[in-house]
Amino acid sequence: MSVLDTPVTAAAPAAPTTGLTPVFVRLKLTLLRNGLRQSAGRRTAFIASLVVSLLVAAGQVLGLVLLRGNEHAGTVVVLLTGVVALGWAVLPLFFPSGDDTLDPTRLVMLPLRPEPLIRALLVSSMIGIGPLFTLCLVVGSVLALAHGAAGVVFAVLAVPSAMLLCVALSRAVATANVQLLNSRKGRDLAVLSGLVIAVGIQFVNFGAQRLGEAGGLSALDPAASVVRWLPGASAVASVDAASDGAYGVAVAQLLITVAALAALMWMWQRSLVKLMTAPDGSTLAAAEPAREKASGRGGLSVLLPEGRTATVMQRSLRYVARDPKTKAAWVTALAIGAIVPLLNAVQGTGSVYLACFAAGMLGMQMYNQFGQDTSAFWMVALTISSPRDAYVELRARALVLLLLTLPFTLLVCVVTAAMLGDWRSLPGALGLSFALLSSMVATGAVASALFPYSIPQEGAFKNAAPGQGGLAWISILGGMLAAALLSAPVIVPTIWMHVTDRHDALWLMVPGGLVYGVLIGWAGLRIAAGRTANRLPEILAAVSKG
Repeated sequence: MSVLDTPVTAAAPAAPTTGLTPVFVRLKLTLLRNGLRQSAGRRTAFIASLVVSLLVAAGQVLGLVLLRGNEHAGTVVVLLTGVVALGWAVLPLFFPSGDDTLDPTRLVMLPLRPEPLIRALLVSSMIGIGPLFTLCLVVGSVLALAHGAAGVVFAVLAVPSAMLLCVALSRAVATANVQLLNSRKGRDLAVLSGLVIAVGIQFVNFGAQRLGEAGGLSALDPAASVVRWLPGASAVASVDAASDGAYGVAVAQLLITVAALAALMWMWQRSLVKLMTAPDGSTLAAAEPAREKASGRGGLSVLLPEGRTATVMQRSLRYVARDPKTKAAWVTALAIGAIVPLLNAVQGTGSVYLACFAAGMLGMQMYNQFGQDTSAFWMVALTISSPRDAYVELRARALVLLLLTLPFTLLVCVVTAAMLGDWRSLPGALGLSFALLSSMVATGAVASALFPYSIPQEGAFKNAAPGQGGLAWISILGGMLAAALLSAPVIVPTIWMHVTDRHDALWLMVPGGLVYGVLIGWAGLRIAAGRTANRLPEILAAVSKG
């Protein structure tokens, strides 16, 4: 019998399909389990993170419960919830690889409709250490505020509303910026997260000091009165309002969070549809012909010296502008170098000489110069055949450092002196800054030749390859101590002029610091050039290790 003679039978009924949400939940749990099976180190890190998060969350919940009945409990809880919601909004921008299992670009080829997909993604996003930690904080917050039957009812509604809003906010932001986060600019943003943390710590410290001067938590009441009407925090604030009998206010505040959640889900769905249906550069031919690059010298190169110096300076400047870790180091140094003296000046407790902190932070960029090149240093090594070649290479790198740091150091010193009204100490601070910066250029060049180490490209916070941490510490700490000693010929007379009340003579420190700085910098580069030329194979092996 042929196939054509086979009788046609009715199609079998389709098997019942499982809902998409349980599938995604099982997928998330399976990927999490399989990831932990890969290595004992990963399991240890996950368990340690879970334990620490739970301990911190338990402490937070206990502290919030102890606030129950305090007149400022609503202020603290509302502000805390607002900060948590803000964290959920911005963290995907700084840690885009934190949850690869829910990357929507991995689902583009699957026949999934947007409505069930976002529900499944929303529920599966609730699995993890971050959501568990947030749930503990939200539960502790409502426990601190809920009083009476109305307060309990609104607390039951506020917890899931606030949790869903935080997760939806995170996913909507991540989906809307997924192309950015998967690009080089996104990786730059992730590396710069260290800067945000460092700068944030300085502002938190400043805020805590101001809060103590203001006389307690009552100084936060104006800020809390605004935040309690923002989505997320308004859900928790509704518990406080319901407990006080302001039922109309409580309903309005809860509806703000619910409306924001609905708007986020709608925006998330639109971004998801656009992401999964719109063509991109991989499926469309280039709309415009490639532009030919202009030949010859142009732009900044016109202002730079001819020859190797211009080439090296342009390469170093491109590292600063394009390499994520080099950029992160520079931006962090610039930000922290300005924040420390200026915040102290704002509080009236600083000194003009704290502006030298900017020179110290920027001078650290001279250390491990060859490690910034990573394995590409072999191309630089091929062009170094004598101490003279090494000297020109190091001098050009030092000129880039000074090109960026001297104007910034001068600006920080002048602004700090203006904020404190202490113009008499400005010349001394400038002279010390110039001497310290040049001393760090000298010691940084020598340390780069004697203690080179590799900088891994992966990981935002990995600044030395495994096994080279000791070299990094020796290079930076030893070099900084040596720079402080080399700056003594300028530090000692500056102190002497202050002690003997010879402030009128402090202006001598400006030309003195400049001349001494040029001499010490030149000497350091000369010494480092000989060491570099003699140790090229060792340097190349060290910086290529990662």
